[in-house]
Amino acid sequence: MVIPPRPTSVTANGGPDALLPATANGRLGLYPADDFEIATGATVSDRIPPSALFYFRRECIAVPRRGIASAGFARRTRTLDDVIAWSRGPRQDDSEDRPPLILLGAPLRADPAHLSRDARTITLSGITRPFALAPRLALNRSWFDASSAAFLSRRPLRLRASVDGSTIVGRTFWPADFRIGEGLPFAPLSPDLPPTLGLRAAMREDPRGGAQLPFAGRIIWERVGSAREWKDKPALAVIVNGAQGDDDEAWAGHFAVGTGRIGADGAIADLLVNNFYALDIVSEKGILAAPVPLDGYFGDLNSGQSWYRPSFILIATLRDETVPRRIQGAFNRVYQQFWRHQLEYRHSTMNCTGISVDVLRALGWRIPARPSTQALRAWLAIPWTLAREHSISKARMASEYLSEDATRLFPAAAFEEIGADLLRLAASAANSRDGPLATMLAGAVESLLLLRIPQIPSSRRFGTAPVVAADEYRGVVPGNPADMQIVPVPPRPFPPELRDADLLPSPRKPSDIPLATWIAAFAVVAIAGAWALIRALLA
Repeated sequence: MVIPPRPTSVTANGGPDALLPATANGRLGLYPADDFEIATGATVSDRIPPSALFYFRRECIAVPRRGIASAGFARRTRTLDDVIAWSRGPRQDDSEDRPPLILLGAPLRADPAHLSRDARTITLSGITRPFALAPRLALNRSWFDASSAAFLSRRPLRLRASVDGSTIVGRTFWPADFRIGEGLPFAPLSPDLPPTLGLRAAMREDPRGGAQLPFAGRIIWERVGSAREWKDKPALAVIVNGAQGDDDEAWAGHFAVGTGRIGADGAIADLLVNNFYALDIVSEKGILAAPVPLDGYFGDLNSGQSWYRPSFILIATLRDETVPRRIQGAFNRVYQQFWRHQLEYRHSTMNCTGISVDVLRALGWRIPARPSTQALRAWLAIPWTLAREHSISKARMASEYLSEDATRLFPAAAFEEIGADLLRLAASAANSRDGPLATMLAGAVESLLLLRIPQIPSSRRFGTAPVVAADEYRGVVPGNPADMQIVPVPPRPFPPELRDADLLPSPRKPSDIPLATWIAAFAVVAIAGAWALIRALLA
């Protein structure tokens, strides 16, 4: 990988400005891209925490330049308590809110780039050069094929790449025509449905979930008198990715929150997406939890969500940066706590959705919850799963899936509730019960845009819309566990020597009390049975 120095452009044996450094002449989310420099974790090991270095040592990242401070965090403090205290304290200078790092994937950027039909060459600034794909990860079960080349060669691309001699090596592909066009139609959600169900209907308008439909966008709400001038508008993005077509553990999809400004011609590629994923396993997609530009979040050859499933984005365009800066500043702190394992990922109680929703609620946005109505089933799941799986950890998880608030568990449930609340806040004044962040949002939203992002064709099966509840999940997965399609992944344990001495113990799990109760009940039954047997033998 070639990491360019400070210059604003390199030619890569193409024409002038054929490839730019990834931090040149643009933005990374809300921040001027020139505030950052391109590096690998190893080359800036003195400027990122050891916990982050463990994950990003060989990754292409952007870090704040020397003299530009990044977000901090509070020690001996739980993550959400840290967010709450920070949000209620005196506002800090904007420079202190910079992300500690942004995952770029590749050091160079071309916009636009034009791929040949056979994917062997790429044209940049009118010059055609040899082209190759970045390496495929060993665990990745599908890959770029002729259908991918056909899809991508029909449109201009935002490309992230490196250079190997005279060959351009492509890492990320984002269709440049996936943008907010000038003629975006005004098409509100169905008035015959509550907003949550209206959003669900939009995601399921196509029986196949939209994976094979073209990109589409619509305005579902706009403030009277607001101009439809998208360029440079501050934005908050709420993202839900659909179900994969080849993984029965991924029917719920994925969830993320992004911030930034809309680019020229309605481009959204430079929005910054806060991507959370399990740290203690090696993802088959190569996903690493970090802030990542939207084009990388969707288009990275291995980890990009658009290679796996369809997606929907709800974008709130805003009057100013106050709300997205507050939100991004909080996520920047959360990543510091996440990498060092003060905040621990757990699929059933603290997944990508739970982390994101918790942060928004901690900032003062009382997003409506969907409490579980299956408390009895959650308790019964423990002995049932123990009998079937002979695993305490699986029994815990089964119970927690049934007892968790759906807006912290299912990406589509969070998307529906956040979208519906955004519509409510935008259309009417907030009240005292909504919280400080919601109050700021109510006065700042100028329009709400709903975008559909199709799946990029490849050798992978097409995905579909995400499930929204536990009962729906059980209805689509095979009844026999042996028939489940699951991608086995190796563990990646966090080194004990990297655990800071100030880390607080993990909070109690929701399954602690049910599990302890069942164990006590089993023990009582076992003791009573043994005592009865002893008495019978002695009689």
